Amino acid sequence: MKDILEEICLYASARVEEAKKRVPLAEIRSRALAPGGKGGRFSSALRGGRAVIAEIKRSSPSKGLIAADFRPVDTALCYERAGADCVSVLTEPKWFGGSGEIFAAVREAVKLPLIRKDFTVDEYQLYEAKLMGADAVLLIVAALGERTADFLAAAKGLGLDALVETHDEREIEIAAAAGADIIGVNNRNLRDFSVDLHRSVLLRAAVPKGALFVAESGVSSPRDADGLFASGADAVLVGEALMRAADPAEFIRRVKHG
Repeated sequence: MKDILEEICLYASARVEEAKKRVPLAEIRSRALAPGGKGGRFSSALRGGRAVIAEIKRSSPSKGLIAADFRPVDTALCYERAGADCVSVLTEPKWFGGSGEIFAAVREAVKLPLIRKDFTVDEYQLYEAKLMGADAVLLIVAALGERTADFLAAAKGLGLDALVETHDEREIEIAAAAGADIIGVNNRNLRDFSVDLHRSVLLRAAVPKGALFVAESGVSSPRDADGLFASGADAVLVGEALMRAADPAEFIRRVKHG
């Protein structure tokens, strides 16, 4: 079976090389390192209990087109009004239909903390995220391995929070050793995109005390979220179910309030 994660990361690397031709590394680094906020908005938003990271995405590798009538700004405003704590915006273009332009439009429209959801393989992408106005970035241990610590330190140096994504106990160990204070367990296997909602439940105990724990993917109903919160999740990240929901605002309210 083709390794989807590897394919997406190879494409991400090619995207970065093209971006460097437009804006050289030295230039984007200089711009991103200019004085700015100290960060922490994303992590702070997850500390209130039953936090919801509501995701905006047009498509996915496993399901193809998810939102035929894709209106990201309207969706973000709906999430904000419904009480979502943070918004996740996909910027990966080929498989998820995202872009930096979509992120920028959402950033201008809402006040909520935003996480740039992409496949980070190069420090250049951290500088991009900072200049986009992101509050946080996604770092996937399955993609970065032992480099996770370097990327996490670079993100923190830019005032960005990082959701460090894991899939098993070994990856949680790497995240913890890197100093991650927000650790996610993705219930979706990024190598074949199968989903096991119990992955977060089984791995919760491996996440160090003091780290925020985010259960990612696989939440298809508020009842699913109830189970994840009961198992000790501080937050859930919900994407496809919200993008397909007839009433996403009601979905968020039911997740938030049980």
